[in-house]
Amino acid sequence: MAAKYILRRSGIQFHWNLFGGNSETILSSERYTTKASAEGGIASCRTHSPHDKNYDRRTSTSHEPYFVLKASNGEVIGTSEMYSSTQARETGIESCKKNGPTAPTVDQT
Repeated sequence: MAAKYILRRSGIQFHWNLFGGNSETILSSERYTTKASAEGGIASCRTHSPHDKNYDRRTSTSHEPYFVLKASNGEVIGTSEMYSSTQARETGIESCKKNGPTAPTVDQT
């Protein structure tokens, strides 16, 4: 399976996930009030995902590594899943860098 963004509607809100070629979720967005805003989030992910400087490597309160992708203005574009190790987190970041710029959008709204 190829990488893709899946855009969904949940009630009156919209959100998207970036999936890798292995069908695993790489990145999840915040909830948006309009579809256009959610599509803008995908466009921002495409623009910012190739650049390592836009990744903030973090550790959860339960000591699990994860990352957030940020825009140039510091706004969070998306948040990853929790990983079992820092190496697994780095693999997730590399997948986001590789797939984020070119993955097609599947609109399920």
